[in-house]
Amino acid sequence: MKSIRLHAGRERSLLRRHPWIFESAIAKGSADPGETVRVDSHSGEFLAWAAFSPTSKIRARAWSFEQTQRIDAAFFSAACERSIRARTRFDVQSDALRLVHGESDGLPGLVVDRYGDTLVAQFLSAGAQRWKDVLVDALLEHTDLTRLYERSDTSTRALEGLPETTGWLRGEGPTDLVLREHGWQLGVDIAHGHKTGFYLDQRDSRRRFSDYTRRLDFGHVLNCYCYTGGFTVAALAGGARHVTSIDSSAGAIAMARSNVQRNGFDPARATFADADVNASLRQFYEAGQSFDAIVLDPPKFAPTVAHAERAARAYKDINRLALKILQPGGVLFTYSCSGGIGVDLFHKIVASAGIDAGVDGFIVERMGGAPDHPMTIQFPEGEYLKGLVVIRK
Repeated sequence: MKSIRLHAGRERSLLRRHPWIFESAIAKGSADPGETVRVDSHSGEFLAWAAFSPTSKIRARAWSFEQTQRIDAAFFSAACERSIRARTRFDVQSDALRLVHGESDGLPGLVVDRYGDTLVAQFLSAGAQRWKDVLVDALLEHTDLTRLYERSDTSTRALEGLPETTGWLRGEGPTDLVLREHGWQLGVDIAHGHKTGFYLDQRDSRRRFSDYTRRLDFGHVLNCYCYTGGFTVAALAGGARHVTSIDSSAGAIAMARSNVQRNGFDPARATFADADVNASLRQFYEAGQSFDAIVLDPPKFAPTVAHAERAARAYKDINRLALKILQPGGVLFTYSCSGGIGVDLFHKIVASAGIDAGVDGFIVERMGGAPDHPMTIQFPEGEYLKGLVVIRK
């Protein structure tokens, strides 16, 4: 078994069972992509078994902190079973959910979502890639399913020295599916949609937005970065009289339109625009147009902390404009899914946006990912999605 040794004092995060080992922490040792290595402290004490990644800044990701643990097919089968079983403890009002959430489930670099009778997986690290066949077999065994589609086409694969790849790994079938969520039906394209096809992490936020719409009797709602219209359907289900939805993807807009029709809502209650959100917000402001409720759910502006400063400006700008066109008493649901933007920083960005807009508001809720996208005690980086619900004074 190959091993790596850390520089003195660099073992502290591993002693807290944090799974990442950065390139700068390693004094010596190497291995092939995805190969399991023993990680030792500078003094030679065992710390973890980890998957090595020779091209990534995160040079190794820990599989286990138990010295007697064998990293083999049985290990991965048990890890998949634990992760899947854990979802039975969560309140998930949908037939689509996340079964494996990477490091939070002890399987770094592996993301697995279930859409009805179909699994969709992303193998995002060298370790997950090396054990791909074993992981696929384990996932199908413990779900009693036969179909698994791969969506390993994210930019993070390049950081691991891996090419992008997609397609059926087991079985085959349609890639245009329909999921059930809170009694709604939502179309999803697992072959071409964002992430694994849909933003399952916003499931509970969509329900809360529908609840607010019903309770506060919203008339006109604006859904920015609407993607395939999840928040649009939620608003219409809550009784909104009209929803304007904006996204820069014509394909997403087409799916959003079909989702409105799929749920039996009058198409006249929904307007869709294939447009730039920032420019649209400015146009609404200049035209004196306002809304009773606004959703800001933008894409990832800051994938890492290094991008945080530029991303903060972008988040501030859209929140400032949104607060300007929000009616007094109206509600803003605003989000950041950027790992490089922490909870406190996001709060400060929205506060600064309000000050610049000359608008104050009550922060009545903090939002996060649905429970099947967990953050754990030992891996706080799992809290990538954060949101605020603001009622304008």
